[in-house]
Amino acid sequence: MLGNFTYCNPTKLYFGKDALEGLDEELPKYGKNVLLVYGGGSIKKNGIYDRVVAILQRNGKTVYEDPGVMPNPTTEKLKEGCERALAADADLILAVGGGSVCDYAKAVSVSAHCGEDPWEKYYLRFEEPADDLPIIPVGCVLTMVGTGSEMNGGSVITNRAQKLKIGHVFGERVFPKFSVLNPEFTFTLPKYQMISGIYDIMSHILEQYFSGTDDNTSDYLMEGLLRSLIHSAEIAAKAPLDYEARSNIMWIATWALNTLVAKGKTTDWEVHMLGQAVGAHTDATHGMTLSAVSMPYYRHILPYGTAKFARYAASVWNVDPRGKSEMQTAREGLAAMEAWMTQLGLVMHLSELGVTEGMLEGIAKSTLVMDGGYKVLTAEEILAVLKESL
Repeated sequence: MLGNFTYCNPTKLYFGKDALEGLDEELPKYGKNVLLVYGGGSIKKNGIYDRVVAILQRNGKTVYEDPGVMPNPTTEKLKEGCERALAADADLILAVGGGSVCDYAKAVSVSAHCGEDPWEKYYLRFEEPADDLPIIPVGCVLTMVGTGSEMNGGSVITNRAQKLKIGHVFGERVFPKFSVLNPEFTFTLPKYQMISGIYDIMSHILEQYFSGTDDNTSDYLMEGLLRSLIHSAEIAAKAPLDYEARSNIMWIATWALNTLVAKGKTTDWEVHMLGQAVGAHTDATHGMTLSAVSMPYYRHILPYGTAKFARYAASVWNVDPRGKSEMQTAREGLAAMEAWMTQLGLVMHLSELGVTEGMLEGIAKSTLVMDGGYKVLTAEEILAVLKESL
């Protein structure tokens, strides 16, 4: 490993069927007022809401609510959340839901006392919170896996007026203080959302894997995570209530993006920039925007990182490299990946998400350009990848 880095992850995890009991250990550490953040109300239908509220009340908390967090949280919703947090004088924000709810809770936590427009400060200028800024602690109860938001400082917000969807990865002060991970809480998730989350996990790993040329331990870790994900995803697609498969997927999601495997590496993230731009224009499900643009993007950068793609083919997809060039091996790996994605039921074309050819130039303009991967795309290349994705 050639990079220099500092590693710290302050989030405490409670994992397994009894994980919710961890709230009884954590809640006494915080003040009386809790802002309960959740999405469209599915947690009320599946009983998780009642269980969480009962634990909050048992611990003597005054519960304030901030419901209605959408899959792609907006600047308008963020403003509302800040107002609710201040009105509640919140001592803790408890996010119950998937990655969007966790992302939103972190955005509220660092924005409520900000004193200026958080969109401008954090998402356009990419500034960090002042050292003396009060940040409201966040805890998470996960009901959907994919984003890894339960153990990192990432927070993605959408500005519909500007047609921009931007993520800010905050430092450890914004990480959730604790997260509750019970795989059973993901069982009621529709299959489309489950599969979308699975690909989000894969994309997180690949964004960090396809960079660098050194012999990096992180790459070996990621290859193992990918093999486990592929195996468990195939089981879960056929048997969504298989606890072992769903628990493995949940654990992989956390380790895919809790900052560990990025250490010592440059990282790419252009697939996410393309997918987030699509999401800003369509409000489509995040994981599916990633799957729709991935294959055209990877084929485009393949000539610039052939050796790594060949390693990926052999180590993850079991392509036999004997008697083949690196390029042949690499292409076979991408073909195997594409076949797996299609079999799993992922969206493979932007047109399936409502994108038309007339929208592509606008999406291209909304796409941020990253410089950590094997090729820095030009504006023309971004548009070309989107056209191929259509």
